[in-house]
Formats: sequence, C-alpha cells, structure tokens
Amino acid sequence: MTTAKDTQQQPAPDDEPVPEMPFRRLLYRFLFFDWLFHDVSAARNRIERHAARQHNRRMSRYLPVYLRRWSFLTAFDFALGVLFEKVLQAGIVSAWFFTWSCVTFTGMVVITVAWIILNHARLS
Repeated sequence: MTTAKDTQQQPAPDDEPVPEMPFRRLLYRFLFFDWLFHDVSAARNRIERHAARQHNRRMSRYLPVYLRRWSFLTAFDFALGVLFEKVLQAGIVSAWFFTWSCVTFTGMVVITVAWIILNHARLS
C-alpha cells in the first residue's frame, strides 16, 4: 500500500534549488550584452589577452539576438511616436518617443559595429 507521501518525488540531498535571478538583473541582461564579454585591456599577459579575444569572438554569435531586440525597441518607440503625434495630437509625448527611437537606433549601430569587428576583423 502506497501513500501520497511515498508517491511524491523527493529531491536528492545534493540537488539544491538554483536561486532565481532578480528581475532588474534579468532585464539588464536581456537588453545589454556587456556581461557576455571579457575586458581584453585587463589582461596581464599575451596569453590572457588572446584567451579574452577568443572568448569575445565566440560570444559575438549572440549579438544578432541583441540586434533583433533593439530593432524591435526602435520600431516600437517610433510607432508610439507616430501614434502620439498623428492620432492623439500630443507633440511633447511624441517627441519623447521619437528621441528614444533615435537612442535605440544608435544602440543598433553600436551592436552592428561590434558584431562586424568581432566576426570579420583580423585580430592578432
């Protein structure tokens, strides 16, 4: 005869729950990619510098994902700017969203340049 207590899955003692990431850090990592890369200038010798460059080149494969996210933000901000300007006749609010669309477009340019440099430049 089995009881409800026997049928429940009990985690093994060595299976500790993984703590959840705070929302602010998760949002930061969702939008910004600097946490993926190592600082090459902080390396102490040629071997560490080479390892950091190789790591950065491997991590550059995730930059198109961030580019997609930022392009969505750019289009969303621009669409809200058009909505507030044309439909709701709110000039100040539309200027706010148009400004943010310019800021996010600048972020897209930075991501694109970083991706091109890391993938196609010859790093010695």
